[in-house]
Amino acid sequence: MGWGSIVAIYFVVWWTMLFAVLPFGVRSQVESGEVIPGTEPGAPVAPNLLRKALWTSIVAAPVAAAAVYGAGYLFD
Repeated sequence: MGWGSIVAIYFVVWWTMLFAVLPFGVRSQVESGEVIPGTEPGAPVAPNLLRKALWTSIVAAPVAAAAVYGAGYLFD
């Protein structure tokens, strides 16, 4: 398996993990009591996207490695 395939697997795993991590720790404007007029009340107050992207990158690396190893592609 080439490096391109490994990067593609990591990319797919990263996006899947991101969607799993996004809801963690999110507080809506209604929950925090700070609804700004003209905005959606369910919108997050502080989504912390950079921190979530960092955690996603850390968690996705071993998951992608397990997927590549489990598929047996490293031993072709």
